[in-house]
Amino acid sequence: MSSTDDATGLHQLRSIVEHGGVIRTVVHDSRQVVPGSLYACLRGEQFDGHEFAADAVRSGATAVLVDHRLEDLTAPGDRGEVVPQIVVDDTRLRIGPIAAEVVGHPSRALATVGITGTNGKTTTAALMASIFEAAGRPCGVIGTLHGPRTTPEAPELQTMLRDFVDAGKTAAVLEVSSHALALHRADGTDFDAVVFTNLGHDHLDLHGSQEAYFRAKARLFTPAFAELGVINVDDAHGRLIADAADRAFRVVTYSVADISDVDVGAAAHRYTWRGRRVEVPMGGDFNVSNSLAALTTAVELGIDPDVAVGAVATLDAVPGRFEVVETDASRRRGVTVVVDYAHTPDGLERLLDAARAVVGPAGALTVVFGCGGDRDRGKRPVMGAVASRGADRVVVTSDNPRTERPESIIDAIVSGVDRGSPAEIVSIVDRDRAIGDAIDAARDGDVVVIAGKGHESTQEFADRTIDFDDRAVARHHLEARQ
Repeated sequence: MSSTDDATGLHQLRSIVEHGGVIRTVVHDSRQVVPGSLYACLRGEQFDGHEFAADAVRSGATAVLVDHRLEDLTAPGDRGEVVPQIVVDDTRLRIGPIAAEVVGHPSRALATVGITGTNGKTTTAALMASIFEAAGRPCGVIGTLHGPRTTPEAPELQTMLRDFVDAGKTAAVLEVSSHALALHRADGTDFDAVVFTNLGHDHLDLHGSQEAYFRAKARLFTPAFAELGVINVDDAHGRLIADAADRAFRVVTYSVADISDVDVGAAAHRYTWRGRRVEVPMGGDFNVSNSLAALTTAVELGIDPDVAVGAVATLDAVPGRFEVVETDASRRRGVTVVVDYAHTPDGLERLLDAARAVVGPAGALTVVFGCGGDRDRGKRPVMGAVASRGADRVVVTSDNPRTERPESIIDAIVSGVDRGSPAEIVSIVDRDRAIGDAIDAARDGDVVVIAGKGHESTQEFADRTIDFDDRAVARHHLEARQ
């Protein structure tokens, strides 16, 4: 036994199994316990899992993971035995490696890539998965498009990876959020490569400061997670990560300086890379960095560059990522409508810069956006400033207001508008009407960007959640104005 194994609970876990204890799964919600579960007592903002340990035992938990010894927990009925307790310093810190151990460390059986950054994770993950598939490596993806959380809690994450292995997949691509890194959800995962896209302003409601947000992201780029990091050095924070990397951690950088003959349109981008012409059916100049990240990572993992280039050329549209909504009416009118998930100041600025590049010679750029309720309030005026500098017309509306008044969120956004900007600023609370207003006002050569919700198919209010898909709403308004 090593002291490390004892501190993390791994030795205690193995001892229980060696003495006949059956542990098939790890759960952190006592309502999900079934016979054979290890119940992990996590501490949260509202609940302490230790308070539900007795309930878990009554439901059949084989053992409990705790940060202090509880009064004897005795199994009910004819079981009658005292349920073992795995005592560790911090249950949240230790749950990931324990969950991985219970399901047999599935990430070690997969070519596993983790992608982090403020913007670009979802697109880069889709590109990377496409390359794996083309290389004959069936690939599973975990991220924003695949569940309620970008990165699931550690037990769910490890179970999903095990399901990939059992389904015959040989590769996995994970979006790794800053929440996941701060809350140790990805701990216990062994990555073959980790990728850094960029860092902007986001999630300060959780992290408290930009420095803490950066530290959370940088945590992934250590030998504890991987031996290889693929890092965007066009981003200042990427350069910091690359410069500060541990000697045992191999760094490979990528930059737009690596490519030439760049051509970007609304529906595709092209460039020359390592003597090959790359074409990706995805507009927006920020997607150049995303495809470059995927190609660089693929080659470092031993995939033939020609296979990689061929794979990104056939990628289907990534839902809600610079997704062009096209109808007969939009083509006849010469209007381009783009839906994108951009919901941070950096993301919105990149999006508007990319959209500006495809505005017609006499055209104008309109952006429709809002900010989510019960989330980082500090970015709202910043996004107002970004929108007023980057667009000719700004329609500020609701996003997912949740428990906040939509009007208050809109006021906070508008308070940041650059008063010296010539942009027209309009506030329309109803998102459907806001999208309709922007499309109705568009003329030949104009681009309308609808930002913030992207692929989402619902809108969340304090008392209800309604069906709402920006793409479907935009298509409806385009067709209604034929």
